[in-house]
Amino acid sequence: MAPRTNDNAPEHEENSTATGADAAAAGGKSDSTATTGSKATTDGTDERVAAVRRLAAMRPHRPARLGVPPLGEFEDEAPSGPKRGSGGGSPQGPGLEGAAPLEDGTGRSGGGEKTADQRVTAVRRAAAAGRRHRALHLAGCAALLAVALTAGSIAIGAVHDNAPTNVAPASAAVSPGLLTTGDLDTAITSLQAHLRTQPRDFTSWATLGLAYVEQARTNGDPSRYPQAAQAFKRSLSLSPDNDQALAGRAALAAARHDFEDALKYADQALKVNPYSERALCTRVDALVELGRYTDASKAADTADDRRPGIPVFTRYAYVHELRGDVRTAQRVLDQALSSAVTPGDIAYVATQLGQLAWNQGDYDTALTHYARALAVDENYVPALEGRARAQAASGDTTGALNGLRDVVSRYPLPGPLVELGELYESAGDKVKADDQYALVDAWTALARANGVNADLDTALAAADHGDKASALRAARAEWDRRQTVHTADALAWALHVNGKDEEALPYARKATATGYRNAAFRYHRGIIERATGHSEDAREHLRAALGLNPGFSPLGAREARKALKDLEAAK
Repeated sequence: MAPRTNDNAPEHEENSTATGADAAAAGGKSDSTATTGSKATTDGTDERVAAVRRLAAMRPHRPARLGVPPLGEFEDEAPSGPKRGSGGGSPQGPGLEGAAPLEDGTGRSGGGEKTADQRVTAVRRAAAAGRRHRALHLAGCAALLAVALTAGSIAIGAVHDNAPTNVAPASAAVSPGLLTTGDLDTAITSLQAHLRTQPRDFTSWATLGLAYVEQARTNGDPSRYPQAAQAFKRSLSLSPDNDQALAGRAALAAARHDFEDALKYADQALKVNPYSERALCTRVDALVELGRYTDASKAADTADDRRPGIPVFTRYAYVHELRGDVRTAQRVLDQALSSAVTPGDIAYVATQLGQLAWNQGDYDTALTHYARALAVDENYVPALEGRARAQAASGDTTGALNGLRDVVSRYPLPGPLVELGELYESAGDKVKADDQYALVDAWTALARANGVNADLDTALAAADHGDKASALRAARAEWDRRQTVHTADALAWALHVNGKDEEALPYARKATATGYRNAAFRYHRGIIERATGHSEDAREHLRAALGLNPGFSPLGAREARKALKDLEAAK
């Protein structure tokens, strides 16, 4: 399954009341209605949510260092620089620069924004158009999806002449909680209002940029990334080398999957402020996504020494999980949850615990963690998606379909689109399944148009549900950029579906070499081993996949059982 480091935890830095985006951005209303759209679909799990909600009040306390022994005998590789730079960090987001300039420097656009209901309608029209005209399916979906996601935000936010004047001050607008919950829209509106009156406030420009990055991540709207890049550019033009904007650029680069630049900007920010939480965390993310796991472990230790807290704890846990150390990962996440106070923190960490439990096939525990997340934020999309996956794996197909339809109607991202398509396909509804797969292609095209490297998404989705040749091209390109367990698995599977199993086998072995407990990786390796005549190894890895997480994929798990049955019969 795809790496989780891009679904970043909220990051709380000192002086987080500062930061911003380009002057054009300050004139604008945010394209943010999707974050406050429809509520989560109710089903039997609402009782679980209600039960957990009664336990949600937690006593705040200052997080302590993890104190977990390092994965190896490593020295901290803290970047050199002054003891501590001026200013703090800023709330959550990912990041890179280099986007196209804004169309309108006034911050105004010619039209309003689409509501969440209009976005849902656009996606439904895309599906209907595909059923009527299969040959034009992709083009129709791409156009409708682009309209749904980008209407009203071609410039950096359009402001209406009758905009309300009772806007919260910037200090309230940019608190970490606002940037990681449904109040993100309020934060952006307040920042824009503040910057119209204080256009030289470089820290607020940096914060606005981070808010746009977070909005793009949570809404699935990559059109926000060019706006974020302009915001960081404006901040640095006002105050060169300010660590907030540099850390923001690093986060933007990571969001666009440009991990080399993410590492570069994070190191630049840490030279100015060695204690920048965002830069420390993005540095760990970048090293993980570049496949430099030993360096990532050292960077996580450094971050824990300097800025212990939830954002660092979650990265630390993921580094251990990638090495197969699930026990430590769970202990660290439990510690993070015990120190969580804000709804955003609780929802994020509980969802990570749910994902960890789901990966181990413990669906009941996963559902309990997702319920904990939804008890504090009933519209937290990663928890809604995770709950639907756990429901599907548990045999609750109706609940899973309802949940995933709710998720993709608001946030049509590749992961839930593929999951929903496979659920439809496993139920025999190929037409609805193809509609979801076509929307993946539409999202990928939109993401690339806004500077996102989407090769890994393309390889994973197209190998099973699209153009196999394009899947292989994308997988090779991504492997050339970065060698990780995820890119190794994607390349192995793309080679397999293109009939190149002998070439695929070494990559399948690389994908499982770190001990990462991922059922899909083991399934892919087992299928490739069967194709290359390694029957005993194939049986071992197919059994391991189904033993670890028997519901890892609606279609993949079924194929794994069938392949294992055939292998057993041939013994």
